Amino acid sequence: VQLQASGGGLVQAGGSLRLSCAASGRTFTGYVVGWFRQAPGKEREFAAALRWSGGGTDYVDSVQGRFTISGDSATNTVYLNMNSLKPDDTGVYYCAARYTGFSSTIHTDERLYKYWGQGTLVTVSS
Repeated sequence: VQLQASGGGLVQAGGSLRLSCAASGRTFTGYVVGWFRQAPGKEREFAAALRWSGGGTDYVDSVQGRFTISGDSATNTVYLNMNSLKPDDTGVYYCAARYTGFSSTIHTDERLYKYWGQGTLVTVSS
């Protein structure tokens, strides 16, 4: 599956952005789709993930209550709605996918994700 991430940009603290991760080549059925982010000078970290078949989500504590991950089967796209953005949210955001079949596990370890998009830059100014 090929992933295309988009939606990044420059926003003031407290603002909102919506990131999109579109799949081509196949649907997300049976996949977990995650968003990972890498701040300048830091390692990439897990942000949020969605189990496409059957639902289920997971978030890193620092975005819980501010970010919402969702999927649209009509467009085969996963969205990350980001509200109340903070300067610490600045970074390159990557979407990734891992085929899990009927497993209910939502993985947060990036090493377990096989497919990756190209990344989209989010900059939050103070």
